[in-house]
Amino acid sequence: MALSLRSLPSLLLAAAIGLASGVIRAEVPASPRPTQANVPYGQHARQVLDFYQAEASQPTPVLFYIHGGGWMSGDKNTPDFLVPCLKSGISVVSIEYRLLPDAIADGVNPPVKACLDDSARALQFVRSKAKEWNIDKTRIAGCGGSAGGFNTLWLAYHADMADPKSADPIARESTRLTCAVTFVPQTSLDPKQMTAWIPNNQYGGHAFSLPNYQAFLDQREKFMPWIREFSPYELVSPGAPPVYLFYDSPVALGEPWKDPPHSANFGAGLVEKLKKVGVEYEFNYTGATGVKHPDIFGFLLEKLQVSPVK
Repeated sequence: MALSLRSLPSLLLAAAIGLASGVIRAEVPASPRPTQANVPYGQHARQVLDFYQAEASQPTPVLFYIHGGGWMSGDKNTPDFLVPCLKSGISVVSIEYRLLPDAIADGVNPPVKACLDDSARALQFVRSKAKEWNIDKTRIAGCGGSAGGFNTLWLAYHADMADPKSADPIARESTRLTCAVTFVPQTSLDPKQMTAWIPNNQYGGHAFSLPNYQAFLDQREKFMPWIREFSPYELVSPGAPPVYLFYDSPVALGEPWKDPPHSANFGAGLVEKLKKVGVEYEFNYTGATGVKHPDIFGFLLEKLQVSPVK
């Protein structure tokens, strides 16, 4: 079944609730309002987040949601798994971040750096609020779709960016995730690698302000230092947290796909690296078999060490 990116969050959320039916029964409004809305974690208008607090006497785990939209659009208003998380005692944070046009206006080079740096800063900010918000900063799961999934994987695989010597207490906080759930994420910004996986791919050059994909291929060597710095594939190393990769398409490495930026080949290419390095993952795609957590939400409960509400 083909899913449009626009319909993905609501359908996945419905599936999660349906698969959890009979297990999760706590009373939570169908469309909860943030406990705190538009909380600034920086100076830019898009450096804001919403916090949804789960009711609990003890510090709660957190789902840290990053929206998609190709780094060109999107907002924090419809985080995945919001209702089942709150019912299960998991607080939710949904962030916005500078998009590529904002980064260009701010003089950030390459522009994608702003999208990723903002995600890291927001995560550190959330950890700095652990006591005030009654959250357990040792149990934070990343979540995102498409470009938001890319950001999530970047956080999951990047070395901890905490600076213990910083005068800024927020910068001293960790950027590590306990686990990550991603929907149709891109996993590389290497044009040669992406073309090998998905021959008709044209996605990625905009991250570096390039006018077209051919320019990306032609200037690949120039951009390789940045590609190594920003591609989740390049950053995978032993000890990285477990991730869940979901795609609504079959795997066919080396073959074109009608929706290249969301092809399961992005997942298959990354999985080859994960196997070599020995990093835990679950890869769920059209035709996949033997997936431990086909309901997706069960993966979050297990990795965050949350017992289903009975």
